[in-house]
Amino acid sequence: MNVLVDTSVWSLAFRRAGEIEHPAALTLKSLIMDGRAAMIGPIRQEILSGVKVHKQFVSLRNGLRAFPDIALNTEDYEEASRSFNLCRSKGIQGSNTDFLICAVAARREMPILTTDKDFYQFAKLLPIDIYDRFD
Repeated sequence: MNVLVDTSVWSLAFRRAGEIEHPAALTLKSLIMDGRAAMIGPIRQEILSGVKVHKQFVSLRNGLRAFPDIALNTEDYEEASRSFNLCRSKGIQGSNTDFLICAVAARREMPILTTDKDFYQFAKLLPIDIYDRFD
């Protein structure tokens, strides 16, 4: 089973200097080794946005190209909007990208690897699973 990896985890693993010992980053490494780490284009955009040094941007971009984007379709965007509206009606806020991640994960029955606590709030209302089996 593939795991949809949120921006927060990719960022821990690839954008920070030095050896990463965070459990989520180590789990990502294991998922990559098993060929199970999944990505969508909006996550790729979030990871690459804000990289100030062009050389670092190119290096990160090239490294991420090893992970093809899951193709999104109209139903993914519609489900993301429905999820946004449902959560907002219950006082739970999130970004459009967060709800797109939830929609993609739910529709494809993929757990989400994240360090973003907002996803635990979303999971109270949405049919998503949080991948929390840290290696």
